[in-house]
Amino acid sequence: MDEEYDVIVLGTGLKECILSGLLSVDGLKVLHMDRNDYYGGESTSLNLVQLWKRFRGSDKPPAQLGSSRDYNVDMIPKFIMANGALVRVLIHTDVTKYLYFKAVDGSFVYNKGKVHKVPATDMEALKSPLMGIFEKRRARKFFIYVQDYKESDPKTHEGMDLTRVTARELIAKYGLDDNTVDFIGHALALHRDDRYLDKPALDTVKRMKLYAESLARFQGGSPYIYPLYGLGELPQAFARLSAVYGGTYMLSKPECKVEFDEEGKVCGVTSEGETAKCKKVVCDPSYLTNKVRKVGKVARAIAIMSHPIPNTNDSHSVQIILPQKQLGRKSDLYLFCCSYTHNVAPKGKFIAFVSTEAETDNPESELKPGIDLLGQVDEIFFEAYDRFEPVNEPSLDNCFISTSYDATTHFESTVDDVLNMYTLITGKVLDLNVDLSAASATEE
Repeated sequence: MDEEYDVIVLGTGLKECILSGLLSVDGLKVLHMDRNDYYGGESTSLNLVQLWKRFRGSDKPPAQLGSSRDYNVDMIPKFIMANGALVRVLIHTDVTKYLYFKAVDGSFVYNKGKVHKVPATDMEALKSPLMGIFEKRRARKFFIYVQDYKESDPKTHEGMDLTRVTARELIAKYGLDDNTVDFIGHALALHRDDRYLDKPALDTVKRMKLYAESLARFQGGSPYIYPLYGLGELPQAFARLSAVYGGTYMLSKPECKVEFDEEGKVCGVTSEGETAKCKKVVCDPSYLTNKVRKVGKVARAIAIMSHPIPNTNDSHSVQIILPQKQLGRKSDLYLFCCSYTHNVAPKGKFIAFVSTEAETDNPESELKPGIDLLGQVDEIFFEAYDRFEPVNEPSLDNCFISTSYDATTHFESTVDDVLNMYTLITGKVLDLNVDLSAASATEE
């Protein structure tokens, strides 16, 4: 504690751990502290006894649920896009050597009361029951355009400048109906609302390409991968990485009070009467509550089940997106399911999450359309948490605060926040041109 650091990171949530790892690899001297006695902060992973304590107030879960330590229940469950930015960051830092990934079985979308596999290629579009025969042909043409599109090759642009043409205009050119647009926008491009329709189409096309390329990567039924034993492995892997580069980790550090000089710039962090000096602080919103504002609320349900989610081809790991329009809502509803095949529960047990941005004061009823898809549950827990975002000016106070985790069940928005913070802290853009095959040994 009596040394000076380039950066002190507070909280061992996923975002903070990734940043701590990136900054250590860059050669900065990093001290990483957490007030809790466990890794992960909000994004921690709980065994059954810890889960029971948190939601039921006792440490005696029913015996029929199996052994407590066979459970690794992630509090912020998110699947990882196989070719997405997070995998590139993991490879960039070489943290992949501490992790084992396994492909996720299924990617589904809710449409007119039913659950369907998300079609991602022109061939899948032709087979999908989501569309009638004429719509299939139109969708197939659109998918071929997206697959062949290369930003650097104008011949593939068909005369359209996608930095100017909106997604709405591009889709209109192919004559796709609202139903098709719904699953393309929300389940393939993973937009969280419909504002994307009036923005340049390039972003949507890139997102669709990322989905299709990720899907092709592991030849599984989805574009996603997930670590064996769950996401709780990630913060610990980054802690090991940081240590390799000379970073220091301290858990169970009470209060962690951020200290400022007379100009309002951060100068250190005090815990248990000792102050460690630093030039910059990176933290989650809970460490600097006077520099963040509440921007929303996430409602979620966590269920323990003894079967896969019905109508998902018996997928042992699956994401289902329920687009807002299908439910008459302003925000999408997300279903996440994982099981003993990813070592997050005892054999025969499944963990399902239903999450959404809360729009009313009765979040349990908002989650109902998702819960109804689960079938019989052994146990179900409800929780809501506030979402915060920073309101400070980092160039003035040198405090870099992450945004709370959103309701999505995939990592894309989380990594965007990390990469933006990295650029703010270091003044440079992280180079994500890496050899993706470096993570391919992790398929099983």
